[in-house]
Amino acid sequence: MKLVAMSCSVLCAALLSGCAAHQVTPGFAADNGEDCANKPTQEQELGLNLAKEMADEGRLYAALAHLQGLPQSSPEVRLRQARIMRNIGRGEAQALYQSLIGTCLTAAGEQGLGQLAAARGDQAEATQRLERAASLAPTDAKIRNDLGVVYLNQNRTDDARFEFLTAVELSQSDTLPATNLLALLFVEDKSQQAADLVSRLHLSATQVREALTRSQQLKSAAISLPLASQDSTSPPEAVGVLAETISHIEQDVLP
Repeated sequence: MKLVAMSCSVLCAALLSGCAAHQVTPGFAADNGEDCANKPTQEQELGLNLAKEMADEGRLYAALAHLQGLPQSSPEVRLRQARIMRNIGRGEAQALYQSLIGTCLTAAGEQGLGQLAAARGDQAEATQRLERAASLAPTDAKIRNDLGVVYLNQNRTDDARFEFLTAVELSQSDTLPATNLLALLFVEDKSQQAADLVSRLHLSATQVREALTRSQQLKSAAISLPLASQDSTSPPEAVGVLAETISHIEQDVLP
């Protein structure tokens, strides 16, 4: 997810009905959660681990090939396939995520469908999907972060801040929610709060610069779409305010 853990633009609406959202895509058998309880065989476990290592190394196509050789009845296998398909821009990701609805990985399916909706600019469906995912898995930091991004894209800054803060506290090892929260503070010209956050979470100089870059992108978007900026500052003045904030923060928190 740049300002998005989901890989969608800040400029990225139809709502799916509850019934349609819980249909199982043809070609995949529905399950009641038992498939997740069934442990994979040793050979399958080796295949999953090998696919994960390849994906972590950036060898997504090789990882996908190995996953395609594993039982497609497994929701975990389909989830991993869906994530790779989304990352390489393949349309099959939609059906794979949809096939998880009604299984023990419904929350992950809703999250994936929400990410795809956000990427194509359907903020209404993205919000619905990610809110549902968060209700099913309220302690999943990645879902809460993604929901925060969708809120931020809709100028719901208070809601976005709540989700980012929740994600930060749920998973302090994941730096993305903290970086997104810092970017939001920069956008709002809250330099002191930004400096406090950097100090409290021991954010690196790289993270601070990344947040500054994201805030500039959001500021630029706000000129035409009033995104995240809640004052009436004119575009030239907004650029000046941001530059002043960047200078102040860099002096305070960057080596």
